[in-house]
Amino acid sequence: MSGPFRLGLTGSIGMGKSTTAAMFAAEGIPVWDADAAVHRLYSKGGAAVGPIAAICPSAFQQGSIDRTALKAWLARDTQALGQIEAVVHPLVAADRAQFLAEINADIALFDIPLLFEKGTEAEMNATLLVTAPPDVQRARVLSRPGMTQAQFDLILQRQMPDAQKRARATHIVETLDVASTRGYVMALITYIRSKDA
Repeated sequence: MSGPFRLGLTGSIGMGKSTTAAMFAAEGIPVWDADAAVHRLYSKGGAAVGPIAAICPSAFQQGSIDRTALKAWLARDTQALGQIEAVVHPLVAADRAQFLAEINADIALFDIPLLFEKGTEAEMNATLLVTAPPDVQRARVLSRPGMTQAQFDLILQRQMPDAQKRARATHIVETLDVASTRGYVMALITYIRSKDA
């Protein structure tokens, strides 16, 4: 793989992924965010708007895709997820490739919640899993506005168990406090640069 060192960041909900990604960004590392890419694709003028509107007309509202309407369709129709993914995944991959082509850096971070589930780790030089004990994860997630135990359980069902992710990750950081997580991030950047030099 030519170009920058590609580090794939992943972790289940409530593990501290966004906070960790922000630490890399603060060190000048370009960050590509899968969720933000999907948001761009669903927004007015986004590449997914037309194709998604064609398969789920009720989700097309004011020139963009309404994610609440998409979730309602997903809840009703077991085939919906496959149809949505068939449209969105190639567009997300193209967005990721464009990001890589436009940056000038020695390291790039790819924040991808379903990195292992979708096999995207094959495109990375290394992976970093953010993790925390189950009780910490649960407390963080349930403190989010509008989050219920049922929603949390549903999200966990869709995500690979943390133990499996630990077995597949190149690097693992436990995000118990900000200072130690930042220390780990700084050490990892130094390590990658020394190895890649």
